[in-house]
Amino acid sequence: MSLSGDALKSLAFQASLSPKEEMLEIGQKNQSLYIGIPKETELQEQRVALVPESVGFLVANGHRVVVESGAGQKANFSDSDYSELGAEIIHDTKEVYQADIILKVSPPNNKEISLMKYKQILFSALQLTVQPKDALEKLMSKKITAIAWDYIEDENGSFPLIRSMGEIAGTTSFLIAAELMSNANNGKGLMLGGVAGISPPELVIIGAGTVGQFAASAALALGVSVKVFDNSLFKLRRLQNEIGHKVFTSVIQPKVLEKALKRCDVAIGAISASSFRTPCVVSEDMVKKMKSGSVIVDVSIDTGGCFETSEIRSHENPVYKKYGVTHYCVPNIGSRVSRTASYSLSNIFSPLLIEIADSGGCEKLIQSAKGFRHGVYIYNGTLTSSILGEAFDLPHKNLDLLISAL
Repeated sequence: MSLSGDALKSLAFQASLSPKEEMLEIGQKNQSLYIGIPKETELQEQRVALVPESVGFLVANGHRVVVESGAGQKANFSDSDYSELGAEIIHDTKEVYQADIILKVSPPNNKEISLMKYKQILFSALQLTVQPKDALEKLMSKKITAIAWDYIEDENGSFPLIRSMGEIAGTTSFLIAAELMSNANNGKGLMLGGVAGISPPELVIIGAGTVGQFAASAALALGVSVKVFDNSLFKLRRLQNEIGHKVFTSVIQPKVLEKALKRCDVAIGAISASSFRTPCVVSEDMVKKMKSGSVIVDVSIDTGGCFETSEIRSHENPVYKKYGVTHYCVPNIGSRVSRTASYSLSNIFSPLLIEIADSGGCEKLIQSAKGFRHGVYIYNGTLTSSILGEAFDLPHKNLDLLISAL
């Protein structure tokens, strides 16, 4: 039986009104990743992004990892440590940069960017104070997707890699101060620890974040008298709750801080930068009034330092004296204990890479994971960081809007 034209139109209309199954995109799962780990070229950088055990874990999950010869040398990992666990050791730097994903600790310089290929994925730190404009423009011209590992958030909205490095920097800063106070380093010969019958040494910590918390914990465990200053009452309360010990805390009032600095044996600067530069809260005049032979360790030197007398030094020549006070102002304190810091980085990188593979690729995870998306500052060549855009007068777009348009 043949149907008339009107009958066919009626049936088609009724079919359009009936519910249909939604067509959802199904991404490729368990994608095999091709990861390249180049040798760090920054003079102060001694860490490596992945330790051999993490490389072995990734290779066992079906991923290809190429490591430039000598990449782990400064963290005391040999090429054979990597090759025995499945990594491919590459002697040609250019060949390493042919990987789909480049995993670095420090941001790439112009020479390294020139070796990168079109539409590559880059993981590295984002150092706002030293990030050159031309490097950003070159990354954008190659349509790179650049992800700052120090800006990736976890499910609680915190930054796991920054916290991990802060824990190391806090404990290490106290250990450095203890070394500098000893006779072996021409110090006062004072032990940073409590001994029965002897007044405990005094430590002032400026900043109650992760660095300050772990410096305080290390000091209190050895019986040192600790005073912590910060302008955030929330951070001061949190520090006391975290360390489980009542310590002297105060907001940063110049007279109170100056009095504490006059009495202390060690001062640790651990203020985090709210924008591009750490606020300078200790004046030169305050440093002049400190005891001769006392020690300053300015962890905040990475973002300018919080002591007016702070000057950037290297790991090879880290110490200088000013007004009789020993200063240690070396950026990237984590590199002083590069093996420990590398394990800490690797513990976060390797599960993240597995998650990328399980999601069907980096782009899929950017679309689905808000915390991971927070670390993206260039997406397929488009600058998505408003901070960098405003600082360098570069056009930028909102990443969420870019993704929603896909």
